[in-house]
Amino acid sequence: MERITVELPANSYDICIENGLFARMGGLLRRQTAGSKALVVTDATVDVLYGKTLVESGMAAGLQVTKIVIPTGEASKSLAMLGELYRGFADAGLTRGDLVIAFGGGVVGDLAGFAAATYLRGIPYVQIPTTLLAQIDSSVGGKTAINLPQGKNLAGAFYQPAAVLIDPAFLDSLPPRVLRDGMAEAVKYGAIADRDLFEQLAGYRSREDFLRQAERVIAICCRIKRDVVEEDEKDTGRRMILNFGHSIGHAIEQVYQYQTYTHGEAVAMGMAQITEHSERIGLSRPGTTARIQAALRGLGLPLRPAVWDKTALLAAMARDKKNTSDGLQLVVLPEIGRADVIRVGLDAVAAWL
Repeated sequence: MERITVELPANSYDICIENGLFARMGGLLRRQTAGSKALVVTDATVDVLYGKTLVESGMAAGLQVTKIVIPTGEASKSLAMLGELYRGFADAGLTRGDLVIAFGGGVVGDLAGFAAATYLRGIPYVQIPTTLLAQIDSSVGGKTAINLPQGKNLAGAFYQPAAVLIDPAFLDSLPPRVLRDGMAEAVKYGAIADRDLFEQLAGYRSREDFLRQAERVIAICCRIKRDVVEEDEKDTGRRMILNFGHSIGHAIEQVYQYQTYTHGEAVAMGMAQITEHSERIGLSRPGTTARIQAALRGLGLPLRPAVWDKTALLAAMARDKKNTSDGLQLVVLPEIGRADVIRVGLDAVAAWL
């Protein structure tokens, strides 16, 4: 088992990565709580595949396990669904000594984590991410959130999990598009911090190419994120480099109402667009755009939406949670493997689109 420890002033925890880890999940969860109850939050897709097995594993380890199943998809990251979780927590009689289990992709992790952060002013929770995007990114670092009609992740909290338990074998059951969704985030990690990882990902030409190396790639990405989060837990400095491609990406998701493009696809388009303009104005080494675009294209990811509505994208970016009174903070690549954060006035953002 690969064990990566995230060491923070108030809360340290382990990221455990191992093929086949799910087979002994009940015992691992039992060690995360002194309480008697555990509540699993999962989505309809994951529940059909693995929900019964997880509940039975937890019960065999001595936990009283209940389950809430939410609809699959970004629409579940809502105030209405958050309220449903609160009601479920109360009906289950959860206390601060019990455990919430976020079992699914990024939507489940963000929603369940935010509910755990705010119910009774905080209940311990464990992340069991089942998608590549969640395994390498959203499950690590303690960002939890829901969307509002005005924008993505506008209501949230920094709330670290008690543990992150990753079984790469879950990736075998992912549809191709969902796997590619996570590959976009992996490309991001290589682009901002690890040239060798970037080149490795750029060389993949099939699902099998990636899955053979999945455990190693997940560990590399988790270590990069661990290092960044330990330095800047609350996203006020270096952690902002993890937002490469996300300012435009989140705007694309919102403009298309979270239906046309996945998060990873939107981030891929954001990375391509940001790099194209940053190279044009001399902030990125010549050839960086071509390398980013070739890597994304080779993995089957889009470079630009079918319709590029600059006015709508600007309006969405103006509501970005990373904005300050001085403008929008964007992440650029001086070269592959290195990232900088720059501040762009809102009146100048249009040039980046």
